[in-house]
Amino acid sequence: MTDTKPRSGMKGYYLTTFLIGLGFFTMGLMDPLYDTYIPIFLSRYISSNAVIGMVMTLDNMFAIFLIPIFSAISDRTRTRIGRRMPFIITFLPLSAFAFGLIPFAALSSLALLIVLIFALNVFKQSVRGPVVALMPDIIPGEVRSEANGVINTMGGIATIVGTIGLAQLMNVQVNLPNRGPTDNILAFPLAGVLVIGAVLLLFFFVKESKGSYNEKATKDKVPILKSLKQIFGEKDKSAFFVLASLLFWFIGYQGVLPFVGKYSVEVLKTSSGSAALAAGMVGIAYAIFAIPSGLIAHKRGRKRTIRFALIGISTVLMLIYVHSIIFTKEGISQSLRMIPFWALMFAFGMFWVTVITNSFPMLWQMADYANMGIYTGLYYFFSQLASIIAPPITGALIDIFGYGSLFVFAALCMLVAFFLMSKVTRGEPLDDAAPIAR
Repeated sequence: MTDTKPRSGMKGYYLTTFLIGLGFFTMGLMDPLYDTYIPIFLSRYISSNAVIGMVMTLDNMFAIFLIPIFSAISDRTRTRIGRRMPFIITFLPLSAFAFGLIPFAALSSLALLIVLIFALNVFKQSVRGPVVALMPDIIPGEVRSEANGVINTMGGIATIVGTIGLAQLMNVQVNLPNRGPTDNILAFPLAGVLVIGAVLLLFFFVKESKGSYNEKATKDKVPILKSLKQIFGEKDKSAFFVLASLLFWFIGYQGVLPFVGKYSVEVLKTSSGSAALAAGMVGIAYAIFAIPSGLIAHKRGRKRTIRFALIGISTVLMLIYVHSIIFTKEGISQSLRMIPFWALMFAFGMFWVTVITNSFPMLWQMADYANMGIYTGLYYFFSQLASIIAPPITGALIDIFGYGSLFVFAALCMLVAFFLMSKVTRGEPLDDAAPIAR
């Protein structure tokens, strides 16, 4: 049902992009609930925070391998319903089923809970690459920044729905056989139902097999190793420098993210209930600025827009560092501690979504139809590698130098990424794709 003949601008592509974005919406629903409540469920059986942290890195460990592998496999898949859709209609429902059962497993035993966490991560990380790669298969390269803005907006909305809407249902008690009224249940199965609904809409209204705009799309199954050799063997190293840049900006981001809540409670002295508002400010900015950031990049250029945003993030992080020195002294009112911090986190989110919205389309612009999934997998490989590397580094910095060092370190990472992006020469909306690997 998607009409994907080339058009000028995003006109005519918004509905298609919205429908494709339902796949990303499902991730935005599950991820924040997973990150928030799985440690709580695990703490019923495990007293060591270190062990809980090890379990929580399972999603990153699976992601660093499964996303690139299944992205590449989907590149080479040919079926009547397309090359991404078989993975979407198989793994997303399985993810929803496992996700909905997690709170019930948490009431049963640690072993069952671990099994379901393991299964969920296998299913969810196997489908993430094909879900993301679906959009550049269908949407032309010159409007992918705008399209990615639409999709990131949906991800931001899903995060808000998950953290502000569904999370409140965890306080609602459900009568369970042999247990009576029990809380910390309802959000997970309801999120699973919403995921199933999103998959059905995606399957029935996005016809992938007829959807590719690319007239050069090949039916050849390009060998994965040949595609990787082509990507890293090109004389133009733009793809390499984009990947190196995103490694550093994700190290900065993933280094800050896990400790913002602890910083809010331990340094800014907010309540545990308000600790999530800092991340909420990032999510709100994400939803508001994702589409405008894509439009700006289309007019100003993706590289230029990303580099400007990286400078913006570095500046905001240094302002948070200054705030941590000035506004945490005795006698400072709680409103003076929190309101400027929340405003800075909102600004952080505004610049961050500008980077994320436009970096993926830069890589896709360097790809062709045959290796779109491989580029998607490489993006996730480097971003997930950063999520494994960063927290131990920033945790050690906090232990040695205090929380202020967290923001200085992240700012430096953003500046390194800014420098690396200066080496990128391709990836703009009107650039040609890389030649098809043979």
